[in-house]
Amino acid sequence: MRTLEQLVRPNVWKLEPYSCARNEFSGEKAQVFLDANENPYNKPLNRYPDPLQLELKKKIAKVKNVPEGNIFLGNGSDEAIDLVYRVFCRPGLDNVVAIEPTYGMYKVCADINDVEYRKVLLNSNFDVDAEKMLASCDKNTKAIWLCSPNNPTGNNLDYKAVETILHKFDGIVVVDEAYSDFSSKPSFRERLPEFQNMIVLNTFSKAWGCAAIRLGMAFANEQIIELFNKVKYPYNINTLTQMQAMGAIEERYDVEGWVRLLLQERSHMIEAFNLLPCCEKVYPTDANFFLARMTDAQTIYNYLKEKGIIVRNRTRVTLCDNCLRITIGTKGENTELLAALRQYE
Repeated sequence: MRTLEQLVRPNVWKLEPYSCARNEFSGEKAQVFLDANENPYNKPLNRYPDPLQLELKKKIAKVKNVPEGNIFLGNGSDEAIDLVYRVFCRPGLDNVVAIEPTYGMYKVCADINDVEYRKVLLNSNFDVDAEKMLASCDKNTKAIWLCSPNNPTGNNLDYKAVETILHKFDGIVVVDEAYSDFSSKPSFRERLPEFQNMIVLNTFSKAWGCAAIRLGMAFANEQIIELFNKVKYPYNINTLTQMQAMGAIEERYDVEGWVRLLLQERSHMIEAFNLLPCCEKVYPTDANFFLARMTDAQTIYNYLKEKGIIVRNRTRVTLCDNCLRITIGTKGENTELLAALRQYE
């Protein structure tokens, strides 16, 4: 692997980060705060939030079995995705390699940061070819993007192929595991000490049912986490989000129950979809959604929209012609969708 200094943008490596008021007194006991130009009234919302979310990270560390120093929290996983480009990729010079199809924000962030984005098609089973990925890299390739379970296809990528990429690529490998709570496969997060070039993404938006609070997690070695903290905005996670996340962790057994229900409904929905005349194929999934090839995805999408039922039309996505992506809802929502499709002619 190239050294971290070789991978990081030179200006970022030399960067002196902004030191906010709350950083400077961190770890000290105080009861009078006259350092941050805050209004002394309207507690507790008058105070800036903890810039490093230390209490929240302590709770996450116990749940995810990852040391606090290996955790970065972002404004959704999208902040961590953007930071990969801002930390490692020189605009107009460097490139990244990604599977195709996959989550669209990897490319959007590449375009915003003026970084070349190289796509490598998945095979007919929506799986990754490690050697093709590696062959698409050159000396200016700073990162490889792997989403597993993948979006919009739903399947886990081949575990051995991901391992091969991690072992052979000398840059950063990002494994986005946003949907891993719905999968029975082991998380690469458990192997952080083994792969110093790996960043694993996770989120409170899916299994935790907290999409509204916009809280994403990145797990990596401490040097990478320090670089992310160096570049991020000082107070990127607000106090309300931190409080809500800590409350969610206290109620995490509810989350386990939700996941069990969603997996049961997923099995029921896939079985029912396979019997629909308008459905030609349901692809294997390890997420809280599935991809279905329909007889006429656009027409069916429009039909459902008229009935107030919104699914995701993925027919314009590479390899997903005539496909709809169906999120698993409540039993009542799923029943309503199936009833509408059974009436479709």
